[in-house]
Amino acid sequence: MLHIAGRALAAVTLVFVSFVAVGGVMAAVHQPLSRGRMVEIGEGRALRLVCEGPASQRPVVWLEAGAFGFSADWGAVQEALGKAGWRSCAYDRAGMGFSPAGPAPRDGLAIVSDFEKLVAASGEKGPFILVGHSMAGLRLREFAGRNPDQVAGLVLVDAATADASQSQAAKPFITAFAAASRWAARGASLGLYKPLIYTPLGDKIGLPPAAKAEKRWAFANGGHNRTAAGEVELWPQAAQQAAAVPAYDPAWPVAVVTAGPVKGREEWKRMQVAPAEASRRGYVDHVEAATHTRLLGEGFADHIVKAVAFVGGEVGASAMAPT
Repeated sequence: MLHIAGRALAAVTLVFVSFVAVGGVMAAVHQPLSRGRMVEIGEGRALRLVCEGPASQRPVVWLEAGAFGFSADWGAVQEALGKAGWRSCAYDRAGMGFSPAGPAPRDGLAIVSDFEKLVAASGEKGPFILVGHSMAGLRLREFAGRNPDQVAGLVLVDAATADASQSQAAKPFITAFAAASRWAARGASLGLYKPLIYTPLGDKIGLPPAAKAEKRWAFANGGHNRTAAGEVELWPQAAQQAAAVPAYDPAWPVAVVTAGPVKGREEWKRMQVAPAEASRRGYVDHVEAATHTRLLGEGFADHIVKAVAFVGGEVGASAMAPT
């Protein structure tokens, strides 16, 4: 009996080692080239920046990715914005994507401080339209509160807000997400995801080729996932830091684009759209056919472009609520 069990264990071990080895070869062969450029932000540190689209009199659009996200997440949106004549910039937070790690802890204050330095060093001129997806809603609130002169308007893409993140209803989700993130980081660190990079798990957004290659690489990268899990772990602190700065100026145009059905999620949707409702020029678009990730992809990027155009003053001054 022990002999059979030993052989079974050896077989499982062999399959596991082979699985990881094949994934390692695939990842090594297909590691993508990094788009954009590295920008020095001081103290010997740099962040990867990807700016696309023509320079014009329009505000530059800065894109902040959500949890586990980096500049590649915005590949389809940047392509669509460029075709519509908007210049946009996306970046990799410290320790994410192609940016070297930064000092711990990676809470909201650390991330926004890096973002401020990057904006200053980028050469792009404000004020800007700030666009944030998911957990990036917290970063936008903190950046805007600290730098109101740099804000032309905001677009919140299925984003968390500081108020919603501190609600009793959100706490179980945040706790569960943090636990799942830790396990995801362990799996990536063990190399378990490398054989899966060409499955739908490698790109759940629907990105153009260059960004898709980067997203697949990051999906399986241990360092990227460990940093991301650390950020999620600090979500409650980041929410407190965001709530401590002034709320959005009602004079700023604010667009909210959400994903998924409203029915059954009315309370969460109400919290998401609150910033638009508090603005004198608010815009709400519930994209019910989209998922949280697919909202950034090629199939739905036009909704974000329309929201940017609204904030930029190009689609009328009254509040809108397309579906």
